[in-house]
Amino acid sequence: MNFILLSSLFLLAISGPAFLPDDSSPVLTQADIEFINQSQNLWTASLSWAGQMTVSQAKSLANAQIKPREFPEAPERLYMKLKAPTSFDSRTQWPGCVHPILQQGKCLASWAFGPTQALSDRLCVASKGQINIALSPQYLIDCDTFDFGCRGGYPDQAWNFLKTNGASTLTCLPYTDVDGACPSTCASGQILQLYKTSTVNTYSGVTAIQNAISTNGPVESTMTVYQDFVGYTGGIYKHTSGGVVGGASVRIIGWNNQNGTNYWICANNWGTSWGISGYFWIAFGECGIDNQAIGGIPKV
Repeated sequence: MNFILLSSLFLLAISGPAFLPDDSSPVLTQADIEFINQSQNLWTASLSWAGQMTVSQAKSLANAQIKPREFPEAPERLYMKLKAPTSFDSRTQWPGCVHPILQQGKCLASWAFGPTQALSDRLCVASKGQINIALSPQYLIDCDTFDFGCRGGYPDQAWNFLKTNGASTLTCLPYTDVDGACPSTCASGQILQLYKTSTVNTYSGVTAIQNAISTNGPVESTMTVYQDFVGYTGGIYKHTSGGVVGGASVRIIGWNNQNGTNYWICANNWGTSWGISGYFWIAFGECGIDNQAIGGIPKV
């Protein structure tokens, strides 16, 4: 009995706290950072970005709802003859088509960022750079009545909206970080033009996602966010410590390998002062990142 108890305590000690503190507590402490950096050597963490952020504030960043995707799996025949390269980065494959990192702010709208940014990138790829515009997450926040604006939402429903309704450009409808009325014109009063996706597919597993990205550009995926991810500053992320904060809708733009560990190259929506100038690397299979990615084929 004593051996079992001691073994359990040892496992708890090396894995870090798995529970989530109350909303008013710091999402990370200096002790958490030291534990993360001392217990593994794949990635690094610090308080430089998180600072005194509370659990409640972290939840507002990670508010994308994770549920089974409703779209059809991409037919295998589309990719069966393809062999993905060992490394790939959409930024070098299609220069200028991977749009800049945005800052989600306090609005609980991660669900709108991943899909609109992924479709923006894919519009540029599909048009060979002729349609190089950033789509507006604000348009979905204000107009997608099946989601909940700045109170959260579902990325797969956002894709449904992009297929049936589309989205305006970010220049037309800038991000305001608050809910607003669905507009009939651009903020400047100019005619509002909407960009749509013709089809939407789900890609499950490494091979399907790799081939989807290398063929048509970045995909969107919703991953589980743990406390330690908030402190990420570089390296290949693997959950090390802390409880679940929520879910984040991100772009997967490529992949690579470092010292035998395969990882995805991803773009977050937390501004350029977080992570690797807004980007992060995450190990294959980690946090559900490659369970059900989504990509649309845009109308050009």
